[in-house]
Amino acid sequence: MAKSRKVPHTYVIVFFIILLAAVLTWIIPPGKYVEVSTETEQGTAATLQFFYQDQLPEEAQQEFNARPQTWQVFSALFKGFVKQSNIIIFILMIGGAFWIMNQSKAIDVGIYDFLKFTRKIGHNGLIRKIGVDNIIISLVMLLFSVFGAVFGMSEETIAFAIIIVPLAISMGYDSIVGVSMVYVGAHLGFAGAILNPFTIGIAQGLADIPLFSGIEYRMISWLAINAVGIYFVLRYAAKIRRKPSLSPVYDEDVYWRAREQDESREVVYYTPRIAWIVYAIITVALGIFSFYYPESTLHIGNSNISFYIIPLSAVIFVILGYFTLKKSVHYFILLLLSYTIFYLIVGVMGYDWYVMEIATLFLVLGIASGLAINKSADEIAKLFLEGVNDIMSAAVIVGLAGGIIVILEDGGIIDSILYGLSKAMVNFGNIASIGVMYLIQTIINIVIPSGSAKAAITMPIMAPFSDLIGISRQATVMAFQFGDGFTNMITPTSGILIGVLGVARIPYHKWVKWVWPMILALIVLGFLLLIPTVTIPLNGF
Repeated sequence: MAKSRKVPHTYVIVFFIILLAAVLTWIIPPGKYVEVSTETEQGTAATLQFFYQDQLPEEAQQEFNARPQTWQVFSALFKGFVKQSNIIIFILMIGGAFWIMNQSKAIDVGIYDFLKFTRKIGHNGLIRKIGVDNIIISLVMLLFSVFGAVFGMSEETIAFAIIIVPLAISMGYDSIVGVSMVYVGAHLGFAGAILNPFTIGIAQGLADIPLFSGIEYRMISWLAINAVGIYFVLRYAAKIRRKPSLSPVYDEDVYWRAREQDESREVVYYTPRIAWIVYAIITVALGIFSFYYPESTLHIGNSNISFYIIPLSAVIFVILGYFTLKKSVHYFILLLLSYTIFYLIVGVMGYDWYVMEIATLFLVLGIASGLAINKSADEIAKLFLEGVNDIMSAAVIVGLAGGIIVILEDGGIIDSILYGLSKAMVNFGNIASIGVMYLIQTIINIVIPSGSAKAAITMPIMAPFSDLIGISRQATVMAFQFGDGFTNMITPTSGILIGVLGVARIPYHKWVKWVWPMILALIVLGFLLLIPTVTIPLNGF
């Protein structure tokens, strides 16, 4: 009997990818895009031009010190941790904060109450026919898809995965379904971006077309992309619900099932006196914030909405906080969690928050939860360290994956790859040209997963080129949009993907094996959605 081949550890897989990147630096000649000033009838114009290393202008040569990579594969591991330090610290702080909150068993109470509610509404004839779980999974995915499409939710999914994965396990599914509900949902929206300022906003600005124009067709595309993605997830979820052992992560999910079945998770409802003190402190803090920030302006696409969000939310907190504490401290902590998520959205859309502010917000949530359940400062610190230790592997893999980009950057071949791919578009028809643009953006996304960085590099080249071959710049932006979105869910250079998988305890190779058919279907769908942009007159194209 043939011995089954053991799949290497995720760390080993990432290191071999780093080695492959190093080999490419010996094969592909280094080069760089340089901004060059040229004189035109309208005056001086700056354009991006590609130069191989030995052809670079003198000033650029002094700054560009690319060389083939050898022993640097080891130092790249260190540099990868430095490069991804913000996401690594974010994961560790989130893990520590949630570990403290989990000691309250508040999330358990929330999940149990939610499952009771779904069983009640499941008796409705129409809902029973559709399937209450199908409705829940679809609505959660659509919610995160809206977040991805409107304000580019990405890093935040790491925090939400810690909440949604246990929910999926409690519903009888696996961690893949949980990750799909939050991470896949958000990135379906990211790919079908409607108003995302970090992708569409930057790309359209660089392409010199009206900001968020062509929104009508992008909304149609968003609906089609979500329909395909949700279909794949629902079909898989139904299979796992019928036979849980078919899950590729059935063994890994022992961790989550053990947490679910732990006898120590029996809930005793109570409200300690200190929880009222925490409630009073937070009320005072919200009052101070309401004084300094009476009105908040949320940026939704190209529109701004100003409203007294913080004062109004503070008043609502005072009311709900009182009633939740009268019921049990568990519901008060769930209220704190809800407000944390709410202020995360307000902070991202209104105050340009990023991982530092979000991690700080969750840290406050963890400390407040620990105090509310009458834990001492030493106990809270100990719980925080336990949470950090529990999630450490997820943080480490993010740092290791960062080494891939370091090797490609230090080897100076990222721009060379881009230049070589762009030359493939010469003398093609419109449909073939937009397809090649889409393919190039898809391939580049594997080595440059940052949408804003890729837009800054590719759009100054792609936009003028589209004029030469008779394709609208709007179609070029959509090729960038789709190419940037789908492979985010599979590329090992994405620190966010690796972070989410680490939090959910899903091995990377098992995720790839599960997700690639959906990614392939979405890539084909993306090409089909691009065809009307070059064959049919569309508003904004």
